[in-house]
Order: sequence, then C-alpha cells, then structure tokens
Amino acid sequence: MPLLDVRNLSRQPLLSAVTFSLEGGQCLGLEGPSGSGKSVLLRSIADLDPAEGEVLLDGVVRSAMKAEDWRKSVAYVAAEPAWWSEQVGDHFDDKDEGARLAALLGLDGAMDWPVARLSTGEGQRLSLARTLAIRPRILLLDEPTSGLDAVAADHVSDMLRRFLGEGGAIILVAHDPLLLDDMATCRFVMTAGQLTEKV
Repeated sequence: MPLLDVRNLSRQPLLSAVTFSLEGGQCLGLEGPSGSGKSVLLRSIADLDPAEGEVLLDGVVRSAMKAEDWRKSVAYVAAEPAWWSEQVGDHFDDKDEGARLAALLGLDGAMDWPVARLSTGEGQRLSLARTLAIRPRILLLDEPTSGLDAVAADHVSDMLRRFLGEGGAIILVAHDPLLLDDMATCRFVMTAGQLTEKV
C-alpha cells in the first residue's frame, strides 16, 4: 500500500485528473512553467483548495480524517511563509525542538529572533523547521530553496534526505534542475494542469 495515493485529483480549469502514488522514502520532483498548476496541485493535496477526486494516506481516504489532522500529516510548505506572531519561537509548540531543527538548518538562536529581521532565505528555512516540528508524514514543498545561497540550500537538502530516510515522502516543486537531480526519485512535468512523467 502506498503512503500517499492521489486518484483523479482535479480542479477545473487549473488541474486535470492527476493520479500518482508515493511510497515512504520517495521524492517526487515536479517541474513546469509558472502558472502551469504545480502550486494548485500541492494545495489541493493538502486540502487547502477545493478539488474533486480522492487522496489517501496509508490507505485512509482524506474525507475520513479531520482537516487539522490531515494537514499535520500531509503538510504544505509555501514558497512565501506566513507568520502570525512577532517572535520566531512563538510559532513552535516545542521551542527546544524548533531550536534543534533551526540549528540543523544553519540558524542557531533563531527562536529568539523577531520575525521582522528574517531574510527571505531565513524565513524559508524556519518555515520548513516549523513544519518538520509537527512531524508530518508527507512534505509538499513549493520552491523550498528559491531564496537560498548554496550553503543554506545544502542544509535544506540534508534535512530533506534525513526526512526521507525516516520513511517520509516528499513532493518537491522546483525550477532548479540541480535540486531535482539531487533529490528526486521520480520526475514529473506539469503543463497547463496536465501531469506527465518525465522519462
């Protein structure tokens, strides 16, 4: 049984009958032009946007789970994270775990920082840490390294490999072919809402 099973997921006219599955430890790399439906797909899987079709986690259909539980297990990380409090640490239920994850991403001491001081890249890494702290099974990542230099991007890649090694699965949207070459165990292309496997 796959960890994630997506069946005929559609949101007309933006997304057309997408079907695929992922096992634990797999990373699906997704590329395609801007506006082709990549973010719509991620948000539809995460149950953040309305869509037709079915999505299952470990064989359990999404509609059988509370929305909050689904979004903790199948977690979407936006390219531009949202913040709802002035201090970084306020966004973590467990600040010790947040500090540990932030340090692994090259951000020692970040729990004490004001959100206003964050660069784009720091915000992206802390958003990933914030998501990993809730222990999801699936990560839906929208351009997670777009604002990062090479060293910071390596920290993120290391963290994602660790997540995969622990049995998680990732859908990774990226324009960076080197990141996709490095991380993806399978590759797909999105064009005008149509998903095709890249050979």
